[in-house]
Amino acid sequence: MHIPVESYHLPNGLHVVLSEDHTAPIVAVNLWYHVGSANERLDRTGFAHLFEHMLFQGSANVEANEHFELVQRAGGTLNGSTWLDRTNYYETLPSHQLALALWLEADRMGRMLPAMTQQKLDTQRDVVKNERRWSVDNQPYGTWWERLPALAFPEGHPFNHSLIGSMEHLTDASLEDVADFFRTYYTPDNAVLTVAGDFDRAETVRLIEEYFGAIPRGGPRPPLRDMRVSPTFGNTRREVVPDAVALPRVFVTCRTPVFGTDGYYAASLAGAVLGMRTGCRLEQSLVRRQRIASQASAFTYDLAKGSDLLVVDATAHPGVTVEQLENAVLAELDAMHEHGVTEDEVTRARALIETSFVMSMQSAAERADQLSRFATYFGDPALVNTQVARYNATTAAAVSRLARECLGPDNRVVLVFVPSEEPAAEAEAELTGATA
Repeated sequence: MHIPVESYHLPNGLHVVLSEDHTAPIVAVNLWYHVGSANERLDRTGFAHLFEHMLFQGSANVEANEHFELVQRAGGTLNGSTWLDRTNYYETLPSHQLALALWLEADRMGRMLPAMTQQKLDTQRDVVKNERRWSVDNQPYGTWWERLPALAFPEGHPFNHSLIGSMEHLTDASLEDVADFFRTYYTPDNAVLTVAGDFDRAETVRLIEEYFGAIPRGGPRPPLRDMRVSPTFGNTRREVVPDAVALPRVFVTCRTPVFGTDGYYAASLAGAVLGMRTGCRLEQSLVRRQRIASQASAFTYDLAKGSDLLVVDATAHPGVTVEQLENAVLAELDAMHEHGVTEDEVTRARALIETSFVMSMQSAAERADQLSRFATYFGDPALVNTQVARYNATTAAAVSRLARECLGPDNRVVLVFVPSEEPAAEAEAELTGATA
């Protein structure tokens, strides 16, 4: 599979990526800003996620929530998402509606501040607070995704604090604080605009120049705080969280090489051997054979700086204690750490990853997102065409070496959720081994 890719920059620094595919009359517009929670000040967390909401609250020529209305009325879909190191916004529409999506994205990139009001900020702060209560505080196991990074990265590290941010910080933020964050990061020279699917190249290039070309470059951006961490934790760290849940759940996290490196592909394959689809080790051992877990999986965070994380996640089968579940998960990690993987397991993992990747590339929206990803992290969207080869070049020996180096007891964070009626003593955090 080879995806056509064209890449160029406007004079204002906007990185434009084009990928034509006339299979279906669909076009996707995907805009990545190279800003996430990692870029936030430690006394002003939550701004990146807040802007995921604010950017739908209107711009100079678009009313609040009209972005949704216009795209949906045109037969399209849209949304946005925030991550530790990026924020993205995207639309998928019938091909003849491409100009609408480009105009909407350009209007909020270049002309959002005149429409930003205190009332909109207050409203969206309340929306974010409600989102936290709904999706985190009152969701079973809902705090796992902020507890894991807090355990895996030291205090003050850009990846340590919560993606959704501190509610106190959001309450204290002034309109000028928020506007300054926008002026700093939501600029053409800090963005990648990808158009994928069925479009006319010449007309698309003209529209991009017309809508985005006059938006000025941004000023200097503060450098990220030091991203460096040791390759391993140097110990096993354990935290037990009593929660309003029916069944215990265990997360085990290991530091692994960052996205894009040879070590990343080895870690990704190790994760697939452990926890991808029904033939994986965790499914076969914990769910089917031992009947200890009701579900088990493994995944990587795909972080491109500092350190990546490989996460194993398992929920207990009814009647199974948290100790039984945790010991079973750690036994699987121990086995891979000590004995490695087989050639057959890696061949299967490669096939699963390749199939998933190739199928996802049939979607204009997913293709646009992946192109934006490689353009943002590495400056080269064409790297998307190397991914299958990178996995195929990663041997079973390389995966076994990764397991020896990264999956041992000296490199584990264990996060355990237990039903809240468990004895209070179970909630004590533990730390064993040397300090990392």
